[in-house]
Amino acid sequence: MAVLVSVAEAGNFTLAAERLGISAVMVGKHIQQLEHALGAVLIERTTRKQRLTAQGQSYYQQCKLVLAQVQHADQLLAAHQIQPSGRLRISAPRTLGSLWLAPRIMAFMAQYPQLSLDLQLNNRPVDLLEEDFDLAVRIGPVHNKALIARRLGDYQLVLAAAPSYLAQHGMPSHPSELNRHQLMQHQVWDERPHDVQITLRDHQRWPVQSRLCSNDSQALRTAALAGLGLIFQPALLLSDVLASGELIPVLPEYWPQPWPIHLLYRTSQRGSVKIERLVSWLQQTDAKAEVPEN
Repeated sequence: MAVLVSVAEAGNFTLAAERLGISAVMVGKHIQQLEHALGAVLIERTTRKQRLTAQGQSYYQQCKLVLAQVQHADQLLAAHQIQPSGRLRISAPRTLGSLWLAPRIMAFMAQYPQLSLDLQLNNRPVDLLEEDFDLAVRIGPVHNKALIARRLGDYQLVLAAAPSYLAQHGMPSHPSELNRHQLMQHQVWDERPHDVQITLRDHQRWPVQSRLCSNDSQALRTAALAGLGLIFQPALLLSDVLASGELIPVLPEYWPQPWPIHLLYRTSQRGSVKIERLVSWLQQTDAKAEVPEN
């Protein structure tokens, strides 16, 4: 179709060939193949000139419309490749999602107004394909080789307590003393796989017994600030109150090694502009929170 349009507008095969960057012989072959496929003569040929037949003129006008639509489709695709648009559905753990991920994603959306977002915060690992998620943020090692994993940062757990609690119960000097203290835990810890269980470094799983168990990190933080007991939660949640002295670090030398944080997506989405742009945006600042020294 493109060759036919070029011949019709150039007036002959030679000039059309120059415009297309192919030989005049190849131009002729394209026209012959098109005529054979259509079962109609489109161009009348003489030794000096070629001109469209009545059928060729009608077909030429339709070809121009079709080629314009193709060009428009290409331009739309190119625009989507440059500017992220459409919907992204993301799953993330509640605390990390609300304190670290959400503010950064909101800033990303402000950069790309054609992008919409569905952010689901849930401590339950989701199945990206079955539950129609584009991305998932996971804490801990990644074992699914069918997913692409991009490292975002570290998830550091810290043990802390309010000064009022420590004044009454004393500062433990070793993890073995924790069974004499009031402990708090997050309910989701009991549901974690073995390789991401909560443990103090080189010691037992945290905690053996707890006075307060909750499925909400903010509730545990509130209880710790009220002096109810020892809290073991991410630095992201506690860094501000540790900096202000409202909570005091406890046994920092026994805190566990930080876990990796990954952004996961399906291999079929490799090369997606909106996903690659978001990954790059989030990797500009990792999820590590500073913890003041005791």
